[in-house]
Amino acid sequence: MNYIDHLKWRYATKKFDARKKIAPDDLKKIKEAIQLSASSYGLQLYKVLIIENPLIREQLKTASWGQDQITDASHLIVFCNYTYVEDTHVDDFLHRTAITQNIEMNNLSDYGNFMKGKIKTMTALESFQWTVRQTYLALGNLLSACAELKIDSCPMEGFEADKYNAILGLTEKGLNAAVVATIGYRSHEDHTQHRPKVRKPLEELFKAV
Repeated sequence: MNYIDHLKWRYATKKFDARKKIAPDDLKKIKEAIQLSASSYGLQLYKVLIIENPLIREQLKTASWGQDQITDASHLIVFCNYTYVEDTHVDDFLHRTAITQNIEMNNLSDYGNFMKGKIKTMTALESFQWTVRQTYLALGNLLSACAELKIDSCPMEGFEADKYNAILGLTEKGLNAAVVATIGYRSHEDHTQHRPKVRKPLEELFKAV
């Protein structure tokens, strides 16, 4: 499988070549891969920010432990989860489903009520954690799509979410910076790329039951 070869090729890029930028067509493919990510009930309870503004990225770098990837990568991707889930999120999904699949809204009401009922059983913390987890599904698609396109990437949790939220004005929009990814092209000075990939052997990682 070429897919496996591409995954073996990718690594968490520590130093990007700031001169190289991702072509618009490739960026569109990455966005489509994120759009097609699996999510609970298909609700996609997150927003994805693509940060190119160098001034904003300099501010975010200070909130990211000074890591150079934030400013040197071609693009900075911020996955933001909704901090609370409202009935309107479900209603929007149902409306989109009705249009896309040519279904009468009345025929979706039971499913909508089921989703709303399940969501209402969650505490505020459980709901928050649930929406955060959805962003990681989308992050996985981004990493795989980048590997297919031979575009380098680095998933990053090393940042201060509260500062990201303040800089990007997320809190007042009901959003929270959950996880970050930098994408672009590796620098020849990044010696990490030459290190063998360290993973548990298959027989240790998997167990048949």
